[in-house]
Amino acid sequence: MAEDLVIIGAGGFGRETLDVVEAVNAAAPQPVWNVVGVVDDAPSATNLQRLEARRTPHVGTVADLLAGGRRPSYVVGIGSPVVRRTLAERLDAGGLVAATLVHPAASLGSRVDVGPGSVICAGARVTTNVTLGRHVHLNPNVTVGHDTTLGSFVSVNPAASISGDCTIEDGVLVGVGAVVLNQLTVGPGAVVGGAACVVKDVPAHAVVKGVPAR
Repeated sequence: MAEDLVIIGAGGFGRETLDVVEAVNAAAPQPVWNVVGVVDDAPSATNLQRLEARRTPHVGTVADLLAGGRRPSYVVGIGSPVVRRTLAERLDAGGLVAATLVHPAASLGSRVDVGPGSVICAGARVTTNVTLGRHVHLNPNVTVGHDTTLGSFVSVNPAASISGDCTIEDGVLVGVGAVVLNQLTVGPGAVVGGAACVVKDVPAHAVVKGVPAR
């Protein structure tokens, strides 16, 4: 029997997460997830129209979800690591359990550990001996190399590449098309700008951009 699931966030990544759910269900002998709907405290009119077009209901706010009697599994489909952490902690405290979603068109190698709440999109390639923490987002066509650890609430945006033996600490955002070279550490809460090339360790909460990233 399919397990009830809500997606938190009606924006772009929330709807991409719905695509992942649909692909998982389509690839399974029988549906794995029953999408109850999307929860969003302040969805835009455009995003509500986009949900309606795909026949996915907006089922209220986070407060509504927590006040209700149902306790479906959840995934936070919001790109901001800070917002994602805040919502996940609130939902966990309310007794909900985070689901893990891996698109069937993603490639996971041997000895890969994926934490709860994580979403791995189509085209992502995760090689061997990789650890992903809780609520990690790997966007389409991301590469994560061997022996790398991503902490919790990390977002790796489309087409970014994390090389082998790297440590990407909690709450890091890696921008579109960025590259982190081998054996480097990106400190907690740091932001790597789009198309940047990281050639040395990045301090906690720093924002780096450019080639080489500074």
